[in-house]
Amino acid sequence: MLADFYHLASSPLERVLPQICEKVLGGGDRLLVVAEPALLDQRDAQLWNYARDGFLPHGKGEGASPEGQQILLSSICEPLNAATHIALADGVWRDEALAFSRAFYFFDEERRDDARAAWRALADNDAVERRYWKQDEAGKWVQGP
Repeated sequence: MLADFYHLASSPLERVLPQICEKVLGGGDRLLVVAEPALLDQRDAQLWNYARDGFLPHGKGEGASPEGQQILLSSICEPLNAATHIALADGVWRDEALAFSRAFYFFDEERRDDARAAWRALADNDAVERRYWKQDEAGKWVQGP
């Protein structure tokens, strides 16, 4: 399983999450976006309004027919939409993400210590390939050491 750690130092999640969603969908995969219940409405609005000329169709976990959603928003790490990819979109690492083939873990400066703890906890897990991403001065995502 691939665990991508995205350090949100230059761009907010509102800009980064839709880009990741587009890439996952472009690859023919499904995505589960997980956040605390209080943040789900905010993530929902971000995906509907991120671009003037487009939107990312999605649904919420408690809505009707979650199995039909290519992108599903939920407060639990259960792939009701048969997702193989998960985005942890509230800065909280969840070990349930290890059941997916790829996890996107987004964190900001406030959650940096938590991200470091999660990174270290995964170090001895041979089934996990960890990657750390940060933005350069031009805003391009580059893989860090």
